Amino acid sequence: MKYSVSQETGLGKPYDRKLMKRLLTFIRPYRTLFAITFILVMVIAAAQLVRPYLIKVAIDDHINGLYIPMIVVEDNDLHNTDINHLVSNQTDNIVTFTINDELLIRNSTLEPAPNIRQIVKANEQFLLINGIVESPTNPATVTEISANEYLVEGLHAIPLTTEQVEQIKAYDIKSLYKLAIIYLAIIIVAFIVGYIQIYLLQYLGQRIVYDIREQAFAHLQKMSLSYFDTNPVGRLVTRITNDTENINEMYSSVIISLFKDILIIVGIMGVLLYMDWRLAIVSFSTVPLMLFISFFYRRKARAAFRDLRVHLARINSNIQESLSGIKVIRAFGLQKDKFDEFSEINQAHLKANMRELFQFSLFRPSMDMVYALTLALLLWFGGGSVIKGAIQFGVLYAFIQYSEQFFRPIRDLAEKYNIMQSAMASAERLFELLDEPEQISDPAQPKSLAIPVQGFIKFNNVTFSYDQQHEVLKDVSFQINAGETIAIVGATGSGKTTILHLLSRFYDVQTGSIEIDGIDIRQLPKQQLRKLIGIVQQDVFLFTGDIKANIHLNNPDISEQQVIEIAKYVNAHEFIEKLPNKYHEPVTERGSTLSTGQRQLLAFARTLVHDPRILLLDEATSNIDTYTEKLIQDALPKLSKGRTTLIVAHRLSTIQNADRILVIHKGRLIEQGTHEELLQKQSYYYTLYKMQYQQS
Repeated sequence: MKYSVSQETGLGKPYDRKLMKRLLTFIRPYRTLFAITFILVMVIAAAQLVRPYLIKVAIDDHINGLYIPMIVVEDNDLHNTDINHLVSNQTDNIVTFTINDELLIRNSTLEPAPNIRQIVKANEQFLLINGIVESPTNPATVTEISANEYLVEGLHAIPLTTEQVEQIKAYDIKSLYKLAIIYLAIIIVAFIVGYIQIYLLQYLGQRIVYDIREQAFAHLQKMSLSYFDTNPVGRLVTRITNDTENINEMYSSVIISLFKDILIIVGIMGVLLYMDWRLAIVSFSTVPLMLFISFFYRRKARAAFRDLRVHLARINSNIQESLSGIKVIRAFGLQKDKFDEFSEINQAHLKANMRELFQFSLFRPSMDMVYALTLALLLWFGGGSVIKGAIQFGVLYAFIQYSEQFFRPIRDLAEKYNIMQSAMASAERLFELLDEPEQISDPAQPKSLAIPVQGFIKFNNVTFSYDQQHEVLKDVSFQINAGETIAIVGATGSGKTTILHLLSRFYDVQTGSIEIDGIDIRQLPKQQLRKLIGIVQQDVFLFTGDIKANIHLNNPDISEQQVIEIAKYVNAHEFIEKLPNKYHEPVTERGSTLSTGQRQLLAFARTLVHDPRILLLDEATSNIDTYTEKLIQDALPKLSKGRTTLIVAHRLSTIQNADRILVIHKGRLIEQGTHEELLQKQSYYYTLYKMQYQQS
């Protein structure tokens, strides 16, 4: 996988079924917790659906319960099949009242009939009528026939006593208490379940991201150096940090909540159709407009989101380049030029951001407008139906509440869509990283070196190219005897360091082979090979921690006393003892508080304490002062004693005591021998030595 700026601009699909299927595989270790989370979501959705209906029941059946029509039955008819059918739509518990020696059963769905009774209020008096009127609290006509008889809209009525009215009200008040307790219990249960669900969901998201990051980091640890040559470190860090966080947002904010939203929307549609199908159709009449707005937003927002990602990538690239080259920028006075360049990129990012904000700010008010239109239709049609007595007020109230719940997840669609786009783009890049094959892998049937390892090295016609086009080494062959110290010299870019990298198997040769003690290093396990080799590079890398940790590298088998002895051995103990905290002195990033020479001495100590059989020194003394070079030159014989040693050096004065010197020119081994032998040949090595001698 080779990243480029153009790849950074690609957005991919907003939803990719294959990517989603692969993302869901990370849920498998936590499928039990995920199933529990789904169940909890269903409980929360049910709680949200029940609450408006409970209020509807409270309004229609109890707050306005006094005016609900009632049917006259006999005691022995309470369990009659026809009677049970009539009351089945109201409640499973038959509610009866005895008024004027008549046994009455409440039911709001009965049509006018001779055995129907209803309470109406007229002139501050409650009357029981034989039949049903549209407006029981304000009947059209009330005519007094006698002291205890009335005609209400042509229906016979008798007055009720205060005790009779209070009997019915007492039942309704008691029922309201029960409903309030149930409503409160539902809120408490929903709160507890919601807390557990959110905690589990966030826990699952974090655990999944933890697993993805570990898998990605472990995969990067296995990649060869050629992979890092072609992939900027900053971009790889983004894959493991930002991209995994985008995926976490999808797990915690989209997958479960989307399931809950679907449950709520489907549940609301079912409840609305159950309560009143005509009013439900009125509510659903704005759905096509809502879908059109959502589709329009999706298309526009996708383009705006793509532009935003492009400009954000450019900002990150510009900042990284400017901070990495801050010394050059200041040395050449480029501050204003770089600021103008950044300002231009930042301005483009601002415009892209504003375009995305415009789409988002247009979508939300549009959905609010559709919601307001739905409410207007409900008030127009439902309000008129309430006045006509076709539906009850509680039904209209429930419709309004359910409509608000219906539009809430749709209004959140914009945010979820952006999260899904980011997650799909991040998942695509992350899986490209994870799918990148390991270029240097362990052999299927590894061989082992005989113990003790001798350290005999042989290059057999080795040819190598970093880019498969330009050969850095060309048919190089040589051998190094066990315990021999070999120096490699040549002009910059001749391939000296490449030899050390190939021996460490940071790269694999294209043709030829490299052997240690007669075994091709490609047949050795990488772990075993690299334990044999200790390398000291020109640019020493120190980890954040302290001096001691940077020497033993957290190896529990190396004691503090061994660290001190090795530091003395390589002449590093003296400067360490002068530090305020000695071996526990904090080391900042890359060892910036230490001098180049001090870092180099620590590198020697770090290499020697792990007791490698083969020692590689890559320009270890090229950038240090004379005093430190003298300390290192004094340490070199101690380091190479009993070890096969390869030294890459520009300063020919530092390798005159080597057993043999290999001269590399333009990727080829052109001569070899001792210092004196090469001078006597008066060839390429002689020319290099003479040039350095004249300069000195």
